[in-house]
Amino acid sequence: MSFIAAIKSVFSQYVGFKGRARRSEYWWFALFSTLVSIVAAILDNALGLTFGESSSTGFVGLIVYLVLLLPALAVAVRRLHDTDRTGWWVLIGLVPIVGGIVLLVFLVLDGTPGANRFGASPKD
Repeated sequence: MSFIAAIKSVFSQYVGFKGRARRSEYWWFALFSTLVSIVAAILDNALGLTFGESSSTGFVGLIVYLVLLLPALAVAVRRLHDTDRTGWWVLIGLVPIVGGIVLLVFLVLDGTPGANRFGASPKD
């Protein structure tokens, strides 16, 4: 799946928590989110819109965060569905250090081949 196709797929299912997402779809969206956040931080600093002297986050960054929050959560849940795990596993990321590592492992694992309880394989 290409970069553009992955971004279109995520935004076409903006808050779609049902179904499955391929690894490439998740990681291309993660790259896109990171790049957009970096650009937002640069704009905030250049325009002087930061929330404080020591902060690099500002108004543009806040808007970007709010726009990308739900699609990022939705694609993470669909990615967990692809590994045959319930989307509630995304909450393990709230556990300091260990939770983030466990969630990262789940997001990196290959999806279950064929259909699972969350739908048909997106690779088919």
